[in-house]
Amino acid sequence: MNSSSQTADSENLKALGLAVIKNEAAAVLNLSSRITDDFAKACRFMLACEGRIVVTGMGKSGHICGKIAATLASTGSPAFFVHPGEASHGDLGMITDKDVVLALSNSGETREILTIVPIIKRLGIPLIALTGDSTSNLAREADIHIDVGVPQEACPLNLAPTSSTTAALAMGDALAIALLESRGFTEKDFARSHPGGSLGRRLLLHISDIMHSGAEVPAVTEEAHLKEALVEMTKKGLGMTAIVDENYRLAGIYTDGDLRRTLDQEVDLSHSLVRDFMTTGCKTATPNLLAAEALQIMQRSKINGLLIVDDERRLIGAINMHDLLRAGVV
Repeated sequence: MNSSSQTADSENLKALGLAVIKNEAAAVLNLSSRITDDFAKACRFMLACEGRIVVTGMGKSGHICGKIAATLASTGSPAFFVHPGEASHGDLGMITDKDVVLALSNSGETREILTIVPIIKRLGIPLIALTGDSTSNLAREADIHIDVGVPQEACPLNLAPTSSTTAALAMGDALAIALLESRGFTEKDFARSHPGGSLGRRLLLHISDIMHSGAEVPAVTEEAHLKEALVEMTKKGLGMTAIVDENYRLAGIYTDGDLRRTLDQEVDLSHSLVRDFMTTGCKTATPNLLAAEALQIMQRSKINGLLIVDDERRLIGAINMHDLLRAGVV
């Protein structure tokens, strides 16, 4: 293929991609007029739900349902996906009389969903339908219907679910975020649902979860020589050592930086006491402090390590920047 053909193909491919984006963007924008009183009623049903929001749909709509259920669950509205085909073969037992059902079907005539509608009705629970046809059977049977129809799919054959699934997903997000705001859902609530994520680690991880303690904490007495402090720093590998009194209360800290400054003075390491070179009034933290707050202290003070003390300033732990990196806080 020559370069002119490649250029022509590239331009054509970009034009096709752009057309899809424009089509789907327009489909989402058209949803603005569908945020009506029915949307608000749907939200109220879900806010009042004492059980879970059961999201159901077939095919591509089913994939969208899975994402909507996951978004709802992670933003404070307990939810799960039920496959409507499996529901007719036992999974209907997952739906209780305290739940709300959110059903997605672009045509509104999905046989597997319509089959279980009578059971949902018998349970006496709200049925919210998102369809592309307000005259469909599902729309008529639902307690609340939200129109997510699109003029045409982004597929040039107007067959593959593209703009319709995008519109349904956007409406699902609109419902989830409206519920989030109404519940007063906070960053900390979000973190509890995402303990493995970076936000969860920043908002839930405490110093006590990652600090070195016991024999791992570098510490020498005030009577120790500089050489002993250096040996302790090397052994524990945290780039610092605490200096403590006879009651294990913190008197000061000696760091790699202090060592470099000491060496500049050509001090005798074997005979000089560490207390004469330590830094007093050093930054400390308590074990119940969030690891993210410890990071802020270290960044503001431009230090790489932090000693952890109790309410009586007794040494109980230590952390450094590497610990925060390993924990995913940085």
